[in-house]
Amino acid sequence: MDKLEKATKLMMLVVGCIGLLVIYFGFFYLMFTGRSTAAIPWYILLSPWVCIYFGLTKHQQLAVVRWFTDKWSRK
Repeated sequence: MDKLEKATKLMMLVVGCIGLLVIYFGFFYLMFTGRSTAAIPWYILLSPWVCIYFGLTKHQQLAVVRWFTDKWSRK
């Protein structure tokens, strides 16, 4: 099961990175050419980040959550 989990995490990481490149390059292309980006829902821009997050190890996931809480908490 450990081998399957590692393969799945690697696949999620690769798919997330490729999705990030494709979706954001397409988004910025539309934006800079003056075409409307209104048809693109906001969750499509977030979906590659979800794949990347679940492709990380548990330790890295906790570090990401800690970073967000430190960044957005009041000091």
